[in-house]
Amino acid sequence: MQEKFKIEGPYIELIQLLKVQGIAQTGGHAKLIVEEGVVYRNGEIEMRKRAKLIPGDQIKVDDSVIDLI
Repeated sequence: MQEKFKIEGPYIELIQLLKVQGIAQTGGHAKLIVEEGVVYRNGEIEMRKRAKLIPGDQIKVDDSVIDLI
């Protein structure tokens, strides 16, 4: 499933995005998802829980693809 997400402000932290998009139920769950090494940012594994995502980034978790605008 591919969708677009509009960032309010200059960036959004990775764990916040996972919560807002419903991929993670809680902040702790979001951290576990990142630690498992299944989150890809622009085609590369992203291990930083608080990575600052900016417009133009693409996040992929399992079958979910999120284009940040």
